[in-house]
Amino acid sequence: MTVAQTKTVQGIVLDKGTNQRVGKAFIKNDDTKENTFNNARGEFEIGVSLGDLIITSKEEYVADTIKYTGQQVLMVYLDRTSIYIPEVRVVARQSPEEVFRRRQEEYNKAYKLAAPRDVFSQGATGAGVSIDMLYGLFSKERKNAKRFTRFVQREYEEDVIDSKFTRDLVSNVTGLTGDQLGIFMSNYRPSYYFVSVASPYELTTYIKSKYEIFKLNPNLRFLPKLPEIDLEVNN
Repeated sequence: MTVAQTKTVQGIVLDKGTNQRVGKAFIKNDDTKENTFNNARGEFEIGVSLGDLIITSKEEYVADTIKYTGQQVLMVYLDRTSIYIPEVRVVARQSPEEVFRRRQEEYNKAYKLAAPRDVFSQGATGAGVSIDMLYGLFSKERKNAKRFTRFVQREYEEDVIDSKFTRDLVSNVTGLTGDQLGIFMSNYRPSYYFVSVASPYELTTYIKSKYEIFKLNPNLRFLPKLPEIDLEVNN
């Protein structure tokens, strides 16, 4: 008769997908029925003999069975029953059109004041000049509204340019990075009209042609455009 030689071995339980230690797993020797739990670091000890089957189980994992063949350490890798997906925060960037439409809704009164209206009115006594309209044409509130809507329009146009003339696109086409990329984008920023009608191919061609000019003097900085100034003249 041969008596199986039992010994105590150490082991560790790991997540097969992430290679992180898994604690509070249940470990059982299916031959001797000895069982134990591992600690928070995934470590455990259990008595084994050659040929014993060691079963490891834990909630949210598929149970794993390994055979003891003389290993110095029992390495147990558990598969999750479901795929683990790390939390990803997604910030949706609104399109220029969505931002412009939201601005119009938020400042509806300004757009109504700035909108052109009929100077003539039709009343019980026939057609005549609208006094309210004449007042509105010269009112300070109407002028401010028109100025504001022009500002919103310019903001929308700049957003359209930014959405198409991007740092990633320019860098991929030219190979520029860092300060030189910033200088190029500032010096050769396209117009709203061009980017609104240009195809991706035409925009790429534009960037390539401007890059050839840029290489002649890469440190040249154009003067910034002067801001537009609205002047009111009171008679």
